Amino acid sequence: MAEPTPRRSPRPDERKRDPERTKARILEAAKAEFGAKGFASARVGDIAARAGVNKQLISYYFGGKEGLYTELTSTMNQDYVALADPGRPLADVVRDFAAAGLGDVDLGRLFLWENLTDGAPDAVGVEEQREFLRHQVDYVRARQAAGDFPDDVDPATLLLILMSAASAALALPRVVRALTGQDPGSPEFARAYADQLARVVGHLKP
Repeated sequence: MAEPTPRRSPRPDERKRDPERTKARILEAAKAEFGAKGFASARVGDIAARAGVNKQLISYYFGGKEGLYTELTSTMNQDYVALADPGRPLADVVRDFAAAGLGDVDLGRLFLWENLTDGAPDAVGVEEQREFLRHQVDYVRARQAAGDFPDDVDPATLLLILMSAASAALALPRVVRALTGQDPGSPEFARAYADQLARVVGHLKP
């Protein structure tokens, strides 16, 4: 369960701060903590310390740990939905999706943690992720209708394959080093891998 954190109004000196900048710092710190530890192991105090704020501000702005996590993942999902415009070719979206995940390691790891902790008693964001995935399947179906891949390929299965491929470097860094001799965390690898994945998807077109 999420940690209960009492709500309070910020002190007068805290009110003078730029609230949007403070919220942005908290979200950035939360992304790093949740990405490194997952929702269950991340601690509000550690997030606040990383952001350089009083932990009571997390309650004030987000309603506590779960509210903070929900806002963070909601923003992530909205950004990925925006990438998947039905008018954009599948190969382009896959390239951008892979590059985004590899370019922001904390966010990519957060996505993996959500799935590694599936079914845990304190798992959060399950319904939000399902809604996000429904949008993504709709996009893949639209691209199938546009001729980006054959009619006998199931859109949901293809989406699962592509999301797994896009996340492979984060999930299998040792394998990446062994196979390619490259650093899976480097910008050079991220660009090259995203481009190669897009090429593979481009070859699906009948």
